[in-house]
Amino acid sequence: MLKYVCKRILAAILTLLVLVTIVFFLVRLMPGDPFTSAKLTKEVAANMNKYYGFDKPLIQQYFTYMGNLLHGNFGFSMKYTNRTVNTIIGETFPFSADLGIRALVLAISMGIVLGLIAARNRGNKIDFFCVIIAIIGTSIPDFIMGALLQYFFGIKWGLFPVAKYQGLEYTVLPALALATYTLTSVSRIMRSSTLEVTSQDYIKTARSKGLSEGRIAIKHQIRNAIMPVMTVLGPTVASVLTGTFVIESIFVIPGMGKYYVESVTNNDYSMVLGMTVFYGIFLVTCNLIVDILYGIADPRVRIGKK
Repeated sequence: MLKYVCKRILAAILTLLVLVTIVFFLVRLMPGDPFTSAKLTKEVAANMNKYYGFDKPLIQQYFTYMGNLLHGNFGFSMKYTNRTVNTIIGETFPFSADLGIRALVLAISMGIVLGLIAARNRGNKIDFFCVIIAIIGTSIPDFIMGALLQYFFGIKWGLFPVAKYQGLEYTVLPALALATYTLTSVSRIMRSSTLEVTSQDYIKTARSKGLSEGRIAIKHQIRNAIMPVMTVLGPTVASVLTGTFVIESIFVIPGMGKYYVESVTNNDYSMVLGMTVFYGIFLVTCNLIVDILYGIADPRVRIGKK
């Protein structure tokens, strides 16, 4: 197990190194520069480029950035005066994470339950209803789902606030909007996986031994059927916890999404790099945790990775 974990950690570190390198050079290929839209004079622009080190060779800029990154320093934003990228991430990530955790708990728990219900009622009206819900959830874009929830539950029926993020009741609609796609995806995966597991010989053997359906479901069906769900949790958790720009914009949530998109528009190199690296670290870490949990849950994975 230790050898397997070490291999996964090494792969995660290499992945992050490649990610940072590619993004660093791609950002420099973006048209314009951080100071073009500011309408600065040539002298001021030259001083700004010198201050941020853009007058140095690109490879030197790269190693300087990597050195700062090893110390956890993402640098200063080039558009938000006297504010570091670390500060902005520290201020916005808690909102995105809070929303993401609520959405994940709802999506994973309800997705697994719906998938199990659909599988156990295969071919009848309950199964048909669950499948229709899954199709609708994966077909409707986030911004449409958010707008629909705002109109019906916020404006028409007045059950929840339609914007801001100032209390528990403000989190219901954005969390539901953010959870919809993941919920329906998990339910579809859980349904198909459960149906596949149900037809396996060890399930038939358990029934022939006289085990109750509840014990079979808990000990054999759910444990094995949930494995495919675990494989998609890494990127799903990372993307949900770091915020979705569309949902945060619709519900006026001060999360990371707004700053990330604006940094691309403004050619804010430090912000683009910092938030991309932060997201990459989060994504790779989540995948690493999932890989380790997968290896614990299924010893065959560890054997296959040797």
